[in-house]
Amino acid sequence: MTTVSAIAQKSPDKPALIYGNGEFVETFGELEQRSRRIAHLLRKAGLQPGDGIAVYLANDDQFFDLYWACHRTGLYFTPVNWHLQEDEIQYIVDNCDAKLLFAHARFAELADRVASRAPKLEGRYAVGGQIAKFQSLEDALADSPEDAPLGEELEGSVMLYSSGTTGKPKGVRRALPRIPAGHPSVLAGVVGLASLFGIGQNDVYLTPAPLYHAAPIGFTSSMQRIGATAVVLRRFDAEEVLRTIADQRVTSAQFVPTHFRRFLSLPEDVRAKYDLSSLRAAIHAAAPCPIPLKEQMIAWWGDSIMEYYGGTEGGGTIIKSQEWLTHKGSVGKHWAGGVVHTLDEDGNEFDEPGREGAIYFDAPADVAARFSYHKDPAKTQSTYRGSLFTIGDIGYKDADGYLYLTDRQSNMIISGGVNIYPQETENHLVMHPKVQDVAVIGVPNEDLGEEVKAVVVLAPGITPGAALERELIEFCRQSLAHYKCPRTIDFASDVPRTETGKMAKRRLRDKYWAGRESRIV
Repeated sequence: MTTVSAIAQKSPDKPALIYGNGEFVETFGELEQRSRRIAHLLRKAGLQPGDGIAVYLANDDQFFDLYWACHRTGLYFTPVNWHLQEDEIQYIVDNCDAKLLFAHARFAELADRVASRAPKLEGRYAVGGQIAKFQSLEDALADSPEDAPLGEELEGSVMLYSSGTTGKPKGVRRALPRIPAGHPSVLAGVVGLASLFGIGQNDVYLTPAPLYHAAPIGFTSSMQRIGATAVVLRRFDAEEVLRTIADQRVTSAQFVPTHFRRFLSLPEDVRAKYDLSSLRAAIHAAAPCPIPLKEQMIAWWGDSIMEYYGGTEGGGTIIKSQEWLTHKGSVGKHWAGGVVHTLDEDGNEFDEPGREGAIYFDAPADVAARFSYHKDPAKTQSTYRGSLFTIGDIGYKDADGYLYLTDRQSNMIISGGVNIYPQETENHLVMHPKVQDVAVIGVPNEDLGEEVKAVVVLAPGITPGAALERELIEFCRQSLAHYKCPRTIDFASDVPRTETGKMAKRRLRDKYWAGRESRIV
C-alpha cells in the first residue's frame, strides 16, 4: 500500500496539494482515487514493472495523479522540461524509452510533432483538453474503476534528466527493486530528509519552481509521503509568493538564489506588507548564492534560511543560518554525518584545509542501488571512483570541515596550461556595485589556447563602455591573481540560466567557439 493510500485512509479530506493560492485543492482521498484509476489505465495499456512514461506537463493539476500512478505500479516517471526546444524534448521522450506520453493540451502542437517522431511510443494521452491523434485522458478513464483494488502495488521511481548545460541531457536512472509501494525503506529515507529541515506531517510546504526539476518534485512528493500539505505555484512571481506564504500560512518552502534576488528587488513597502511569521524553513539550493545576497536574506528572514548542496544523482551537505554566518560562503557539512571527500587530479584523496579538489560522496554499498546515466556507460564510469561518486563540482574544506564550492569541473578554463575555475572570478565581480550578473568563460586564444572573458549584465542605469571595462578588470586584479581575471569584458542584457539559476555556459561558449573544434563540451 502506498503511503498516499495509507494517509488517505486516515485523513481523506486533508489537502495533499494546493495549486496556486488556493485556486485548486486536491485532498489525499482524491489523490489516492485518481492515481489508482490511472494506474489501472497503465496496466490496461500493457505496461509492466520497469517500463516508463513521459509526462509533458507544467505545474498542472494532474501532475501528481500521474506521478503516484507510476509509484504504485513499479514504473519510471519522466517529467519533460517544457521550456526545451522540439528536438530536445523528442530526444528525452525517445531516450527514456517511454511507452506512453501524457501531454497537456497547451503544448498540443509541439506534443503532436514530438510524438510523431517517437517510434517507441505505444500510446499518447491528452490532459486538460484535446490534442490531435492523442486520446483524451478523461475519456480513457471513463471505464477505469473508481474503487477496484490494484492488487500487487510496487514502488516506482522518477527518471530525471540533467539540465543539459554542458551537452545533451543525461537521464539519471536507478534500478527498480521489486518492493511493495510505500516500503518502509523508502519512507525512512523521506522522513530522514524532511527531519533535516524540521519538516513533519503538519507542515505546509511551498514550491515555486517547475516540477520537472529534482528538488521541486523530490521535496513535494516527499510531503505527500509523510502526510504534509504541498502548495504548488504555477509560476514564480515574487510578490505572489509572499502573498501565498501569508495566505496559506506556509511553514516551509524551497528557493534558488534568483528567487532571493527578485524578493529583494521588491519595493520595501511591498516586502513589509505580508506576514511571513509562519515560515520556519526557507530552503535554498541548486546554484551558488553570493554572500551579500544571503546576508540580506538572513537579515530579513532570520534563522529560517537553510542551504543544502546535492544533485539529481545524490549527495550532499546542509548548513543553517547561524552556522553560515560564521562560515560565510560554505554549503555546510555532510547532511547524514558522513564524509565529504576531496580528490586530486590523479584520484588521490586528501584532507588539507583550503586545498581545492574534486568533491566526491560515498556511493551506496549495494551496487544495484547506485545510479547510472541512461545509455551512457562512459559517463557513468567517469562519475565513479571505486565506491565514491561525484556530481562534478570542485571545492575545498576549511579547518572545521565545512565545504566550500569553487566551480564545476566542466567550467574549467585551461589557459597556457593553467587550470582556472571561473566561479571565484564571478563571485568577486558580482560584488562590484555596477554589476548585476556575470558569467566567466574561456574563449579562443591562439597563443594560450583559451583566455578568460567575462560577460557582464550591468545594474540598472549603468552605461557600458571601454572605461567601465577597464574599471572592472582592475577591480578584479586588486584581489585576484591576474591570470584568473578577464582579459576582456562583453556587456549583455542577460546571461543564460536555467530555471533553477544555474548558468547555461554552453550557450555562451557556442557564440565564441563557433567554427572551431573546442575541447569544451
